[in-house]
Amino acid sequence: MDVRGKTVVVAGGAGSLGSVLVASLNERGARVASLDMRYSREFAPEVMAIQTDIADDAAVAAALRAIAADRGPIAALVNCAGLIHSEPLVSLTDPSQRRHRLATWEATIRANLTATFVLGAHVAELMASTRTKGVIISFSSIAAHGNPGQTAYAAAKAGIEAMTTVWARELGPLGIRAVAIAPGFVATDSTRSAMSESSLSDLKRRTPLLRLAKPEEIASAVAFAIENDFVTGTTIAVDGGLVL
Repeated sequence: MDVRGKTVVVAGGAGSLGSVLVASLNERGARVASLDMRYSREFAPEVMAIQTDIADDAAVAAALRAIAADRGPIAALVNCAGLIHSEPLVSLTDPSQRRHRLATWEATIRANLTATFVLGAHVAELMASTRTKGVIISFSSIAAHGNPGQTAYAAAKAGIEAMTTVWARELGPLGIRAVAIAPGFVATDSTRSAMSESSLSDLKRRTPLLRLAKPEEIASAVAFAIENDFVTGTTIAVDGGLVL
């Protein structure tokens, strides 16, 4: 798919990584719309920005209607919205909190897996109803393979990879592709706030390339997934060779 002149929705566009994706797609000539719960980034004047909760069914429907009315049929969705959360299943050192909290489990699943389902389902319906051949890109993570201390986050990301496979098989006959991007650890504010410096240093040491990913390298993988019309039903790992 040539994105020039095509409407592309980026969920999580106000985040550290999302803002790079928005800028990259805008530079490629896409008609970009950002969905996010925050207005924390400056966008180019031509980028449409809507503040919304992408796990809220009614809010998503309204936001997508506004985008389609302003920009035309949606040809691509890039959903990089999410919440990184670390919490052990059982803690023997904290008597006040022995088990993983149900509240943080539910919040993490909602922000990652439920939000991906809600937004993806709405966009797929719009594409199908307008007979638009497009692509739905969802963000997984290297944690989907099982990162100790991230029960909820890993479960959500593994679920996203499973949904991607299902969507590719269901939607392929309609000309709609589904791809997941699974970054390793990316040099963003959210990564730094979720992990200690010692943990990050250890990850760099264990990564064959001895560093974190640059946001621009994730944007390059997204561009590939959009542009190659024979890529579907797969997860593209961008992890520097790291094995958890």
